[in-house]
Amino acid sequence: MSQRPYDLIIQGGTCLLPHPSDTGLIEQQADIAILDGRIEKIRESIKEPALQTVKVHGLHVLPGIIDSQVHFREPGLTHKEDLETGTRAAILGGVTTIFEMPNTNPPTTTKEAFADKLQRAQGRAHANYAFYVGGAHDNVGNLAELERQPHCSGIKIFMGSSTGTLLVEDDETLEKILRQGFRRVIFHSEDEMRLRERKHIAVEMADVHYHPVWRDVETALNSTQRLLRLARKTGRKIHVLHVSTAEEMDLLKNEKDIATVEVLPQHLTLYAPDCYDRLGTYAQQNPPIREKRHLDRIWKAVLDGTVDVIGSDHAPHTREEKDRPYPQSPSGVPGVQTLVPIMLNHVHDGRLSLQRFVEMVTENPCRVFGIKNKGRLRQGYDADITIVDLKKTKTIDNSWIASRCGWTPFHGMSVTGWMTHTIVGGKLVMENDQVLMPPQGRPVNFLDTL
Repeated sequence: MSQRPYDLIIQGGTCLLPHPSDTGLIEQQADIAILDGRIEKIRESIKEPALQTVKVHGLHVLPGIIDSQVHFREPGLTHKEDLETGTRAAILGGVTTIFEMPNTNPPTTTKEAFADKLQRAQGRAHANYAFYVGGAHDNVGNLAELERQPHCSGIKIFMGSSTGTLLVEDDETLEKILRQGFRRVIFHSEDEMRLRERKHIAVEMADVHYHPVWRDVETALNSTQRLLRLARKTGRKIHVLHVSTAEEMDLLKNEKDIATVEVLPQHLTLYAPDCYDRLGTYAQQNPPIREKRHLDRIWKAVLDGTVDVIGSDHAPHTREEKDRPYPQSPSGVPGVQTLVPIMLNHVHDGRLSLQRFVEMVTENPCRVFGIKNKGRLRQGYDADITIVDLKKTKTIDNSWIASRCGWTPFHGMSVTGWMTHTIVGGKLVMENDQVLMPPQGRPVNFLDTL
């Protein structure tokens, strides 16, 4: 009896494969055969029959990119984005898996709200998905149980107010949260008390250039210092999102046993005052984009291993909302579709290696969050694959953005490095900026222990 044909063969690409000793990634020309949503074989050449063959000579074949911080606004705020449009933007940007945040309306703080999100995603998500549960004053006692739900990416805490109503600002409640459960807890780290004290700066100046003055370095640093003290006291591991200051990086560099670190493409690419001169409130986000000395220190942290993960913090708002006078204008920018090309352009410019970028959006999220069966091109792993052309130059344009908001702060930027194919669960879902089939995303599974 002849062997059943493979579903798909990716032929002739330069693959980023795990080093035989598991110490990083190596480039190797190889074919990849896929069957039933899994990587069945990786060989120098695969001659067996396949239902579909994609020839990718001259292109780089990467493990599927994971964006572990997105806000897709469903339910309650779907005039900005929803799970279908957000995941469509993801696969157009080469992202195969997303973790979605809990500050929706209602917030994702109960079993019922979490189950509702899973149901909404079924059959509508183009990328694979998991959801965070939000920690709040009224669900502290349930968090250990909530974090164990299938397809939950973890507990997310807002220490400073941002978009939505979720907020845990006091150390007593934070300590209670850290004493429950076992998974790494995810934090937006800004000091709420200092934000309240300084809000008058934003109101009185009424100029977005003062956004990083209101939400200053001390606001971030105070919060992260408090958070580290509580993590040490309780022995609970934490993940600090979108770190934006040089001072926090100096602190976190020596805390790697208990704290992992995320940074954003925005904080690696844009800086004040230039971004506010050019973009106005379209550069407004929390924590803010700051002066160039912070960008330079964040880059150093990327290169020395302090940074574990790059996420987009995709947080869309409509143009009408963004055009409101500051500080009535909301904070947040879209980013899931531009994460890969912005970072590939930094690779092209020599700021970091392709291997280091790929680790921070594949292997490292799997390590930090305990993701099962993803993050590597390896036999038996899920066939989530991102294929890129490192030599392709394109200009990012608002017309390309699939997000419902229809804009990007990177509009008009020329980049070298572009996504050519996105494969989700063994299905070719995007090729050359075209979505090829209905949503194929599936919920993500996690390890029982970290």
